[in-house]
Amino acid sequence: MIGIIDYGMGNLHSVCSALKRINQPYILSGDPEELQNTDGLLLPGVGSFKDAMSELEKTGLADFIKNEAKNGKPLMGICLGMQLLFEGSSENGITKGLGLLPGRVERFTGTTSDGRSYKVPHMGWNDLNFLKSDQPLVKGIDEGHVYFVHSFVVQTENKEVLAAVAHYEDVEVPAVVGSGRIMGTQFHPEKSSVTGMSMLQNFCRFVEEGKQR
Repeated sequence: MIGIIDYGMGNLHSVCSALKRINQPYILSGDPEELQNTDGLLLPGVGSFKDAMSELEKTGLADFIKNEAKNGKPLMGICLGMQLLFEGSSENGITKGLGLLPGRVERFTGTTSDGRSYKVPHMGWNDLNFLKSDQPLVKGIDEGHVYFVHSFVVQTENKEVLAAVAHYEDVEVPAVVGSGRIMGTQFHPEKSSVTGMSMLQNFCRFVEEGKQR
């Protein structure tokens, strides 16, 4: 059973629909007690990092997510949900994140190193380049193109957490990240055709295999 974390800021309908399409049992809840009875957690997110962390902290979900992750429950963040896994963000002032992965979230500058301007947000289809083909989300999947919508991007010096990247102008965009049972995608897998849906299936398979160990 997958628990989709509802804190009022996720793209919940599309994520629920995606799990239905792959016949994956799930619950949608903002109640830590209900979510504790699941085998893996999905953390969607759309909107402001600061507002999202405020909601997670206000509802007790921030501490719940951190404790469940540290206890080994598989956790996948999607879009803003992936960014929340990191240490913090400069969006609307400095805000601490969940601190489960090393790195920070900063706005695209809108200017390349040689002074050319580019559009922000990074929006539309873009190709993935896999760095770790054995990472749970990308395992057994061919590199493909996926759908991004974001104005802020993860910056990390720890390249071990990068499983796949995309390139937007001269920026290397962390697209699939992870460490152990904590993982995430910057893009929307539920809107990314075969490649994205395969990654959701991989996460669900990873959760199921963990139950059998």
